Amino acid sequence: MKLETLTKSDNLEIQNRVISDIKELINFKNLEPGDKLPSERMLSEKFEVSRGIVREAIQKLEFYGLLQSKPQSGTFIANIGVIAMNGMIDDILNLEDQDFKSLVETRILLELKTVRLAALRRSDEDLKTIKKALDAYAKKVLDGEDAVQEDLLFHLAIAKACGNSTMNTYMLMITPEIITNFETYHVCDKGLSKQGIQEHQAIYEAIEQRNPKLAKQKMKEHFSVLYQYCYNV
Repeated sequence: MKLETLTKSDNLEIQNRVISDIKELINFKNLEPGDKLPSERMLSEKFEVSRGIVREAIQKLEFYGLLQSKPQSGTFIANIGVIAMNGMIDDILNLEDQDFKSLVETRILLELKTVRLAALRRSDEDLKTIKKALDAYAKKVLDGEDAVQEDLLFHLAIAKACGNSTMNTYMLMITPEIITNFETYHVCDKGLSKQGIQEHQAIYEAIEQRNPKLAKQKMKEHFSVLYQYCYNV
């Protein structure tokens, strides 16, 4: 089966199988922290899947701190015991797809932190990027067009300005699922979107003024309607 013909569900199922196979390989060969895994090409041939799937599986395990990729060297077992690693991999394989409520709750928790940090740490260049995203969002809304993606680009610009790469990474990870669910549930109707222009402007101005308390308050106000909506879906 070619990679491009796989559905999201198919891809996840195969990726999880590869993760399980990597776990068995580590146990069978008694690999220890610091030991090197076979190359992506070798794993691809051994597991009979594409190198892309192997790469995605390795990246997921690397994200959870179980593997470490070193440029020009390869992929290595992280400094973690076998029992702990087996347990963590089992947990990863049992993770369920995030529901819309969980995604929104996660986003709100993250953004109340990122907006505060952005107000404290933002550079002039960050401010320009946030303003550009705000203007793009406003134009789409005033033209009567769907502005969900522009809305999220505004928030991603704030996440980047917070100066915390981990928070920024989390935002990038959940953004595609949020876009899909926003479109599915029709969260942002035209009325809410027009109100959103004013709310985005208030958030931008608080960041511009380097006022973290005000920025957090404006972000909280911005999410209030969405938060209530999600609990009434």
